[in-house]
Amino acid sequence: MKTNGLEVCCRLRSPAYKIASASVTDIPLLEKIRSKGHPVIMSSGMSTMDEIRTGANTLGLDNLLICHSTSAYPCDPTELNLNMIHTLAAEFDVSIGYSGHETGLSTTVVAAALGACLIERHITVNRAMWGSDQAASVEPAGVARLVRDIRVVKSALGDGVKRVYDSEIGVMQKLRRAPSNQDG
Repeated sequence: MKTNGLEVCCRLRSPAYKIASASVTDIPLLEKIRSKGHPVIMSSGMSTMDEIRTGANTLGLDNLLICHSTSAYPCDPTELNLNMIHTLAAEFDVSIGYSGHETGLSTTVVAAALGACLIERHITVNRAMWGSDQAASVEPAGVARLVRDIRVVKSALGDGVKRVYDSEIGVMQKLRRAPSNQDG
């Protein structure tokens, strides 16, 4: 007997349902998933803004996270359109994530820096293996680098409040030629 993904999720008591980009327009599926009352992650690849709006409204915004995505394997960096993270955040009062299918890690780190609160990348044991998305997948060592780099960049973004750090005091005392008006 063949089971669909929704039945499997229900049986496994999944904490959230994932709507693949290909299913954004499957309104009966989205309605059924909404009826379960669980959080939902909806990818937005191969979808227009109107299709994303319809999918989001069908699912309801209360338990929704939308992932920006471009469904090309691998995706050319010029088609990633990472500023869509801001566009989706401005349009929908939900958390925004990123589902990347590009080669390399730097653009995924940028997605996190732009505010993506969830990162999805395909994982493989060997990118040279046969398959349609292997080239866009990340090997285990790459996943470790990606997590490390996202954490470094998030820390480096800071809080936006200008301050003089203790690490600057010695340099300031050595190099500053004129006292500040604030030096008293």
